[in-house]
Amino acid sequence: MPDLRRGVWYGIAAYVLWGLFPLYWPLLKPSGAVEILAHRMLWSLAAVVAILAVRRHWKWIRRMTRRQVLLLTAAAALVSANWGVYIYAVNSGHVVESALGYFINPLVSILFGVVILGERLRRWQWVAVGLGATAVVILTLGYGQLPWIALTLAFSFGLYGLVKKKAQVGAAESLTIETLVMLVPAAIYLFTLGGGNTFGNHGTGHALLLISSGIVTAVPLLFFAASVITVPLTIVGLLQYIAPVLQFLCGVLIVKETMPAERWLGFGVVWLALAVFTWDSLRYGLVKQPVQEKELATVG
Repeated sequence: MPDLRRGVWYGIAAYVLWGLFPLYWPLLKPSGAVEILAHRMLWSLAAVVAILAVRRHWKWIRRMTRRQVLLLTAAAALVSANWGVYIYAVNSGHVVESALGYFINPLVSILFGVVILGERLRRWQWVAVGLGATAVVILTLGYGQLPWIALTLAFSFGLYGLVKKKAQVGAAESLTIETLVMLVPAAIYLFTLGGGNTFGNHGTGHALLLISSGIVTAVPLLFFAASVITVPLTIVGLLQYIAPVLQFLCGVLIVKETMPAERWLGFGVVWLALAVFTWDSLRYGLVKQPVQEKELATVG
């Protein structure tokens, strides 16, 4: 029980930090989204290598297969797109739409399970997916266009999770490979910026904030890795809503983004879809576990 409680607190810490990201990225202005992304890649690699050095954990490198490296290369491209769009969204006043992306991410993951992995959905899961699609239609009408930021975030992170699941590599090790893959493009971009590079041109404080993006990236990821080891996935599934809720509150209460009636309606339908999804997951988990235990007892 102490391990479970500790794991839950690690999970809460990870999702709270991710939920407060909208308050951090604007501090890095006047750096643009791509420049921030490049620095994030660079300093994340430095942070995670330092962590691995302290742990003296290097044997995993020899165990890496070609397939895992290729999968993590794809993961690096996906997470780069996700991070870049998210930073752009937050720094351009689209915090609420970015929160929407992470609200609908679980529904996108369900869709990938059906289309890519050939999984079969239960009735209430279909209801949740249908409600999610309805919400996108409502929000499209409300925005006057597809909520492309939200959809890009949801689909890129959903694909990222799928690729990481197939790679089966630890959090710190995976982040090392992913940031190493993006190191050359990031370094080339920062080098070609020349005088347009804000690093070092806007004071020591700004430079330190850009460097801190590596720690800001690595710490919640390691908290999350420590959580999923001991916490059941049903609890992790509930904890994951902490981040978009905090992001949404940041957008509405702090950034003061406008929320017309049709957007409230669209978000309401999304929240209803998530409620149905969560209820079905908990109900299925609670029903399935006793049945499995009974079957094991019968076999024994």
